[in-house]
Amino acid sequence: MNGFTPPPPPASNTPRIGDAPAQSGSDNVIPLPSAGAPAPQRPSSSVTAPGGIRSTVLPTASPGVAAIRAADPSFDPLGFSGGARAAFTTIVEAFAKGDTQPLRPLLDGPTFASFEAAIRGRNERREKAETTLIGFEASDIAAAELQGSVAQVTVRFVSEQINVVRNAEGQIAEGNPNEVQKVVDLWMFRRDTKSSDPNWQLVKTESEG
Repeated sequence: MNGFTPPPPPASNTPRIGDAPAQSGSDNVIPLPSAGAPAPQRPSSSVTAPGGIRSTVLPTASPGVAAIRAADPSFDPLGFSGGARAAFTTIVEAFAKGDTQPLRPLLDGPTFASFEAAIRGRNERREKAETTLIGFEASDIAAAELQGSVAQVTVRFVSEQINVVRNAEGQIAEGNPNEVQKVVDLWMFRRDTKSSDPNWQLVKTESEG
């Protein structure tokens, strides 16, 4: 699997190193609904975000997005995608650095435990991960659903990254520092629409392909 190599996580939460970094803060963080969302074919809504990044709502996600908007009129797919990219960047960078502090508010409990265990294992092996996020090609909403008051949105990120893992001697164990990889990730975010907290939490990650 290209890019971010996930910790051996709990079944439904698999973090990966090659994922792009994100910025924490007021931007909504996005959680990953169940994976298996099909690749984009006929986007029902397509917008080009700043920087030429494609941001679409795929046909499979349209009914779920409509249900979430009915429960929370402030939900804006384009704004959500932007917040998701920021979260992706922060999480990927923090995971590569082994810094758990930025991860805690962005991940739910099981997902955080998975990332933390992966970082701990890497430290015990005295390995060092180096991830450089070159940029995003797309952040499409691939799936969305509302279960009661809980909204789940899965974002399909297409990014370019350079990922390297070095061993205790500083030698390259995985990856190539001169190779830019196209990485496709499916991240599911979750939020209770009745909560006063506007932020979403990452609950699941998968890589596609």
